[in-house]
Amino acid sequence: MKDFGELMKQAQGLQAKMQEMQEKIAALEVEGSAGGGMVKVVLNGKGYAKAVAIERTLLKEDEGEVVEDLIAAAINDAKSKLEERTQEEMKSLAAGMPLPPGVKLPF
Repeated sequence: MKDFGELMKQAQGLQAKMQEMQEKIAALEVEGSAGGGMVKVVLNGKGYAKAVAIERTLLKEDEGEVVEDLIAAAINDAKSKLEERTQEEMKSLAAGMPLPPGVKLPF
């Protein structure tokens, strides 16, 4: 069994890597789109909308419901992509960690 000092050193290293991963994920930006790119939404790593772009041809009086549906679809697309990227970041971080078998991130 490793001594306590070594375990503490590994725990500090793990904590630093977790902080780095959280910062990296928070800095992510993903774009989701719908309607063949007519509506685009950019989310940051925390899942908040940063930008919305709507094709001007959709901004007609009788297109309101279509635009609303496309915005929701674009947000869902971006959220799905954000979750995928977050999982990829977690996997790459966990690959370098000495975690016991069966332990998954986040805890």
